[in-house]
Amino acid sequence: MSLSVVPIGFVRGGRAEPVDDAWDSVTAEIVLDPAQLGPDAALGLDSFSHIVVVFVFDRLDPAKLERNARHPRGRTDWPRVGILAQRGSPRPNRIGVTTCRLLGVDGMTLRVQGLDAIDGTPVLDIKPHMTGFDPRGEIREPGWAREIMEGYW
Repeated sequence: MSLSVVPIGFVRGGRAEPVDDAWDSVTAEIVLDPAQLGPDAALGLDSFSHIVVVFVFDRLDPAKLERNARHPRGRTDWPRVGILAQRGSPRPNRIGVTTCRLLGVDGMTLRVQGLDAIDGTPVLDIKPHMTGFDPRGEIREPGWAREIMEGYW
Protein backbone atom coordinates (compact mmCIF):
# COMPACT_ATOMS: atom_id res chain seq x y z
CA MET A 1 0.00 0.00 0.00
CA SER A 2 1.19 3.49 -0.76
CA LEU A 3 -0.03 6.76 0.70
CA SER A 4 0.26 10.23 -0.71
CA VAL A 5 0.32 13.39 1.41
CA VAL A 6 0.58 17.04 0.48
CA PRO A 7 2.22 19.62 2.76
CA ILE A 8 -0.11 22.21 4.25
CA GLY A 9 2.78 24.63 4.77
CA PHE A 10 6.51 25.05 5.22
CA VAL A 11 8.87 26.07 8.00
CA ARG A 12 10.53 29.43 7.32
CA GLY A 13 13.48 30.69 9.30
CA GLY A 14 15.01 29.11 12.36
CA ARG A 15 17.95 26.85 11.64
CA ALA A 16 19.25 26.11 8.16
CA GLU A 17 20.94 22.86 9.19
CA PRO A 18 19.82 20.08 11.54
CA VAL A 19 21.69 20.17 14.85
CA ASP A 20 20.77 17.77 17.64
CA ASP A 21 20.56 20.11 20.64
CA ALA A 22 19.44 23.52 21.99
CA TRP A 23 16.20 23.77 20.00
CA ASP A 24 14.22 25.59 22.70
CA SER A 25 15.65 29.00 21.80
CA VAL A 26 15.00 28.58 18.06
CA THR A 27 12.12 30.62 16.66
CA ALA A 28 10.65 30.11 13.22
CA GLU A 29 7.48 30.56 11.24
CA ILE A 30 5.17 28.05 9.67
CA VAL A 31 3.71 29.57 6.52
CA LEU A 32 0.50 27.81 5.58
CA ASP A 33 -0.27 27.11 1.92
CA PRO A 34 -3.44 28.87 0.70
CA ALA A 35 -3.78 26.21 -2.00
CA GLN A 36 -4.28 23.61 0.77
CA LEU A 37 -6.10 25.60 3.48
CA GLY A 38 -8.70 28.32 3.64
CA PRO A 39 -7.84 31.74 5.11
CA ASP A 40 -9.53 30.91 8.43
CA ALA A 41 -7.89 27.49 8.94
CA ALA A 42 -5.92 28.77 11.97
CA LEU A 43 -8.83 30.72 13.46
CA GLY A 44 -8.87 30.18 17.24
CA LEU A 45 -5.46 28.48 17.28
CA ASP A 46 -3.98 31.50 19.07
CA SER A 47 -5.92 30.58 22.21
CA PHE A 48 -3.55 27.62 22.68
CA SER A 49 -0.04 28.01 24.10
CA HIS A 50 1.39 25.01 22.24
CA ILE A 51 0.81 23.18 18.98
CA VAL A 52 1.74 19.73 17.73
CA VAL A 53 3.49 19.91 14.36
CA VAL A 54 3.76 16.90 12.06
CA PHE A 55 6.48 17.32 9.46
CA VAL A 56 8.77 15.45 7.06
CA PHE A 57 12.54 15.04 7.38
CA ASP A 58 12.64 15.75 3.66
CA ARG A 59 16.40 16.20 3.27
CA LEU A 60 17.31 12.91 4.85
CA ASP A 61 18.90 10.57 2.30
CA PRO A 62 16.49 7.61 1.83
CA ALA A 63 19.54 5.30 1.68
CA LYS A 64 20.25 6.22 5.34
CA LEU A 65 16.85 5.20 6.68
CA GLU A 66 16.93 2.81 9.62
CA ARG A 67 14.50 -0.10 9.55
CA ASN A 68 16.02 -2.13 12.34
CA ALA A 69 18.07 -1.14 15.41
CA ARG A 70 20.94 1.20 16.14
CA HIS A 71 22.65 3.03 18.98
CA PRO A 72 20.89 6.43 19.37
CA ARG A 73 23.13 9.15 17.89
CA GLY A 74 25.71 6.43 17.24
CA ARG A 75 26.69 6.39 20.91
CA THR A 76 27.77 2.91 21.91
CA ASP A 77 27.47 3.86 25.60
CA TRP A 78 23.70 3.87 25.00
CA PRO A 79 21.97 0.56 24.22
CA ARG A 80 21.23 -0.57 20.69
CA VAL A 81 17.46 -0.19 20.31
CA GLY A 82 15.00 -0.43 17.45
CA ILE A 83 14.18 2.69 15.45
CA LEU A 84 10.63 2.54 16.84
CA ALA A 85 12.06 2.84 20.38
CA GLN A 86 13.69 6.19 19.61
CA ARG A 87 12.79 9.54 18.06
CA GLY A 88 15.67 9.85 15.56
CA SER A 89 15.11 11.24 12.07
CA PRO A 90 16.12 8.24 9.91
CA ARG A 91 12.72 6.62 10.40
CA PRO A 92 11.11 4.49 7.68
CA ASN A 93 8.66 7.26 6.66
CA ARG A 94 10.83 10.22 7.79
CA ILE A 95 7.96 11.74 9.82
CA GLY A 96 8.69 14.04 12.74
CA VAL A 97 6.26 15.14 15.46
CA THR A 98 7.02 17.96 17.89
CA THR A 99 5.05 19.94 20.44
CA CYS A 100 6.27 23.54 20.38
CA ARG A 101 5.26 26.94 21.73
CA LEU A 102 2.89 28.99 19.63
CA LEU A 103 4.06 32.60 19.87
CA GLY A 104 1.45 34.08 17.57
CA VAL A 105 -0.84 33.70 14.60
CA ASP A 106 -1.00 36.24 11.79
CA GLY A 107 -3.44 34.94 9.19
CA MET A 108 -1.65 32.08 7.44
CA THR A 109 1.61 32.50 9.36
CA LEU A 110 2.29 30.86 12.71
CA ARG A 111 5.23 32.02 14.84
CA VAL A 112 6.67 29.18 16.91
CA GLN A 113 9.50 28.46 19.34
CA GLY A 114 11.18 25.13 19.97
CA LEU A 115 10.23 23.44 16.69
CA ASP A 116 13.04 21.05 15.79
CA ALA A 117 12.55 21.34 12.03
CA ILE A 118 14.81 23.32 9.71
CA ASP A 119 14.05 26.10 7.24
CA GLY A 120 12.08 24.76 4.27
CA THR A 121 10.73 21.66 6.05
CA PRO A 122 7.32 20.55 4.72
CA VAL A 123 4.58 20.58 7.37
CA LEU A 124 1.93 17.87 7.02
CA ASP A 125 -0.41 18.81 9.86
CA ILE A 126 -0.84 21.04 12.90
CA LYS A 127 -2.95 20.28 15.94
CA PRO A 128 -3.49 22.24 19.14
CA HIS A 129 -1.88 20.69 22.20
CA MET A 130 -4.69 19.69 24.54
CA THR A 131 -3.76 18.34 27.96
CA GLY A 132 -6.63 15.87 27.71
CA PHE A 133 -4.56 13.99 25.12
CA ASP A 134 -1.50 13.80 27.41
CA PRO A 135 -0.71 10.32 28.71
CA ARG A 136 -2.66 9.05 31.68
CA GLY A 137 -0.92 7.30 34.52
CA GLU A 138 2.76 6.84 35.24
CA ILE A 139 5.29 7.48 32.48
CA ARG A 140 8.16 5.02 32.09
CA GLU A 141 11.30 5.55 30.00
CA PRO A 142 14.87 4.25 30.12
CA GLY A 143 17.73 6.33 31.51
CA TRP A 144 19.38 6.85 28.09
CA ALA A 145 16.17 8.48 26.82
CA ARG A 146 16.23 11.05 29.64
CA GLU A 147 19.94 11.60 29.06
CA ILE A 148 19.57 12.18 25.31
CA MET A 149 17.02 14.93 25.98
CA GLU A 150 19.04 16.84 28.62
CA GLY A 151 20.40 19.38 26.12
CA TYR A 152 17.84 18.90 23.35
CA TRP A 153 15.61 21.77 24.43
